[in-house]
Amino acid sequence: MDWLIKLFTTEDSVAHIVLLYSLVISLGVYLGKIKIGGISLGVTFILFVGILAGHIGFTGPTPTLTFLQDFGLILFVFMIGLQVGPGFFESFGKGGLKLNMLACFTILLNIAVMFACYYIFFDTTDSKNLPMMVGTMYGAVTNTPGLGAAKEAVHSVFTNGPDFDIASGYACAYPLGVVGIIGATLAIRFICKVDMDAENALLTDTEAENPNEKPHIMYLRIENSYIGGRTLQEVIDFLNRDIVCTRLMHDGVVSLPSKDTVLHPNDEILVVCAEADAEAVSAFVGPEIKADWHEEDQPQQMVSRRIVVTNSSMNGKTLSKLQFRSIYGVNVTRISRQGMDLFASNHHHFQVGDKIMVVGFEENVQRVAELMGNSQKRLNAPNIATIFIGIVIGILFGSLPLAIPGMPVPLKLGLAGGPLIIAILLGRFGYHMKLVTYTTTSANMMLREIGLALFLASVGIKAGAGFWETVVQGDGLKYVYTGFLITIIPILIIGTIARMKYKFNYFTIMGAIAGSYTDPPALAYANSVCNAEAPALGYSTVYPLSMFLRILAAQLIILFFCGV
Repeated sequence: MDWLIKLFTTEDSVAHIVLLYSLVISLGVYLGKIKIGGISLGVTFILFVGILAGHIGFTGPTPTLTFLQDFGLILFVFMIGLQVGPGFFESFGKGGLKLNMLACFTILLNIAVMFACYYIFFDTTDSKNLPMMVGTMYGAVTNTPGLGAAKEAVHSVFTNGPDFDIASGYACAYPLGVVGIIGATLAIRFICKVDMDAENALLTDTEAENPNEKPHIMYLRIENSYIGGRTLQEVIDFLNRDIVCTRLMHDGVVSLPSKDTVLHPNDEILVVCAEADAEAVSAFVGPEIKADWHEEDQPQQMVSRRIVVTNSSMNGKTLSKLQFRSIYGVNVTRISRQGMDLFASNHHHFQVGDKIMVVGFEENVQRVAELMGNSQKRLNAPNIATIFIGIVIGILFGSLPLAIPGMPVPLKLGLAGGPLIIAILLGRFGYHMKLVTYTTTSANMMLREIGLALFLASVGIKAGAGFWETVVQGDGLKYVYTGFLITIIPILIIGTIARMKYKFNYFTIMGAIAGSYTDPPALAYANSVCNAEAPALGYSTVYPLSMFLRILAAQLIILFFCGV
């Protein structure tokens, strides 16, 4: 039995460290799946298991814990940056500008409420109280990367090493933060007297097709002598209109024409075009007819297929420019990017790796697949080099000291801010530098979750030794109720303004609140009560900027206001 005891007590052995992290992470993941009132803490429960392990003395060498904590944080924020990068700048389009402004005000109100609680409930002469409130705020808004950025900044300011751990405040505020976000969102519903059925009906009407964008299908007989002997592509170029010819009847034989197919007088063609262009196309080609094609006796079956964008020429093109509905006779119902479901809005810019759900006739869906590439094999190879090149640049960028008057130490973006900004830029512009930044959703999620798990486990284990004293003998109860105030007050104010002044749909507000708090459980709840994609649209619109500002704000508050 000595070998087993040594395995659990010899802190400097590799086997002990691996065992420690494996137990903490696995237990945390399983316990995080337990739902109370339909709400679970998810992977964040790793933090609480780590605190328990640290409290009972099941720990490891501090340098090792610190390394794994920082490496996990870097990996986590870098993969988040790659995820949100392609849509970061597009989120400031005219449809998202107001939502992003409201998200910014939400973050400012979180900070304002935190400072108000600090001055009202805490001793301002104690240098540890403000940093502890920063940790509490990030638990209240359920933002773990912000906690990592704040911890790093604390060590920059308290050069002799702090005698407190802001993760304790985070842990105290986090559970009610998860509950408070959903609860405050529901409160807005009653404050603004929202009728859920009416909101769902309004979304359905809003998302209905614009008559000018409806596809028009017609059979034409070619009677224009100019067309005879010319290819389909030449005719399309001359028309200068987007059309798709899906069938050709020539000498009694029906075929699928390509752009190089030669057309002849009296041929019959099946054309799909925009409804607004139908009259002009018919006037040029020939009269509309009732086709007597035997294969058309049976109705075509609609199919839905998920298509992967692997054609590099699609980078940056918008959904409206491609006109899938008008030209190809298909509907794009959903777009998925790096695990995030995005609303298929007309201003969406495609990136390699996007997955689009296409609904239409089999042949039309296949045409779209050919256009977009749809070669999963191209995406399967991992791009590890790009990830670590980006991390190197991110660390260098985050280590640049920026001297600002009034700050006790130079401002640095640090191990959280630097890699995050570089990852966002690479995710958006990396293809210009011949860097393949795409990673499969599963690979991104795996690396991100491993990084988050290592960070949470390390933070919990290190905080465990003094956590009980903080909660029971210290200000633990204050962290709980001040954190709850930090959670709900901004939501109630901004949510009401978004509804009453800007007239946003309630479900869009729910998604935007979840995005500004970077809280997936709140988004999951919003999706469960909405019949459309409005919550996902609101979430994805504000999430990139909110994540960036939360990480940056953590460091600025510590560096500006917590200097000693």
